[in-house]
Amino acid sequence: MKTPNANAWPNDQRPPLARRRSLVLALAGGAALASLPARAQPAAGSKGDILIGRSTALSGGMAPFLSPIHEGQEAAVEDVNAKGGVGGRKIRLVSLDDGFDARRALDNAKQLNEKDGVLALFGVAGTSQVMTLLPYLAQAKLPLISVYTGSPAVRAQQHPYLFTTRASYADELVKIVRNLVAVQTSRIAVAYENNDFGKLLLPLVEKTIAAEGATLAGSHALASSGEDANDAAKALAAQKPQAVLLVAAGPSVVAYVRANRAHLGVPIYTLSLGAGTAVLKALGDDARGLAVARTGPSPTKPTMALTRDFQASMKRHDKPVDYDRYTGYMDARVLIEGLRAAGPGVTRASLVQAMEGLGNLDLGGFSYQFSAQNHHGSNYVDIAVVGSGGVYRQ
Repeated sequence: MKTPNANAWPNDQRPPLARRRSLVLALAGGAALASLPARAQPAAGSKGDILIGRSTALSGGMAPFLSPIHEGQEAAVEDVNAKGGVGGRKIRLVSLDDGFDARRALDNAKQLNEKDGVLALFGVAGTSQVMTLLPYLAQAKLPLISVYTGSPAVRAQQHPYLFTTRASYADELVKIVRNLVAVQTSRIAVAYENNDFGKLLLPLVEKTIAAEGATLAGSHALASSGEDANDAAKALAAQKPQAVLLVAAGPSVVAYVRANRAHLGVPIYTLSLGAGTAVLKALGDDARGLAVARTGPSPTKPTMALTRDFQASMKRHDKPVDYDRYTGYMDARVLIEGLRAAGPGVTRASLVQAMEGLGNLDLGGFSYQFSAQNHHGSNYVDIAVVGSGGVYRQ
C-alpha cells in the first residue's frame, strides 16, 4: 500500500499570490487597534473536560455545506470520548454560530477565549474569517488548529498559533493545471466568485496557468448567489476554452455547473471546497464529469487503516461516508493527537509545543508533517471525477 505523500508539491513550486503579504499586514494592523482585555489563560491541570472552541456557520447560506464537516469532527471526538478521552479527560466542543461572517467569527473567538476559557480554537471556515482572527490569536496566545480555507494569504507568513491540516489552493491549482496540460487541454478559462475569495485567487490562477505552459482563454466573475451563471457561461463560451477552472463555493457552483452544461459543454475543474456533499446532492446527475481537487484520500477505498476507522465511525453514528465527513474526521484526529502529545496537564503553550513536535504524524496510512518551522501539515492533492448520481468514480 502506498502512503500518500504529504509533500507532493514543494513550497518552491507554489506560485506567489499577489498582494498576499500586504493583505496580511493590513489586516494585522487593523485588528491590532482593538485592545485585548487582560484575561487569565485556562489554568493548567488534569481535571475536567478539555474545552475546544469552534466558531463556524451553523446558520446562513454556507451552513448546509459545512454541516457534513461538523459531523465528521464530532464523530471523531465522540469516538475518543467513548474510550475515556485524552489522558482521562473528555474533549468538549464549545460551538458558536458566526453565520460565515468574519466580524462575528472574531466576536465568537473573544467570547470563547475570555468567557468560556477554551484551550484552543478548531475548524474555523473561510478566508476572511481566518485572516481576521490571526492578530487576535497572537495577542491572546490562542492556538487555532485546522481551518477550512486553502488561501495562500493565510500561509504567507508562519503564524505562531495557527496549524493547518489541508493543502493550500496554490497546491490544488498546480495539480489541476498540470492535469489539464497532461491531457493536452491547454486553453483554460476561469470562472471566479465575485468576492474576496475569488478576487484574491484570480491572480494566482493566472500565474499558475502561465507557469505550467497553458493559455488563459479568458475569465469572468460570478455572483456568490449564482444568479448570473448563465451570463458568465455565455461570456466564457465566446472565448472558446477547452476547459473551465471554477473558483467558487456553495450555491454559485451549482448554478455555474448547470449553466456550463447548457452553454459550453467543456470539462470543469474546481477546488476542493467547490464540490462538497451538499453541492453534489443539489446537482445530482448534472455533476457527472466534474473534476475536483481533493486534499485527502478517498473515503470509500478501505485500503488504509485510517479510512477503515472512518468508515466504522460513520456506521456507528449512522452517517454517510463521503469526502466532507472524512475531512472533518481527519482534522479532529490531528487535534486529538496534538492533545495526547501535550499530556494530561495540557496548556495552550504545551499544545503549541506538542503540535510542533508531532513530526511525521501517520494516522494509519495518511501522513502529516509538522515542526517548529512548518505549521502546515499537508500539501497532498489528488484529482477525483464525479460519476453518475453525484458519486465519485473509484
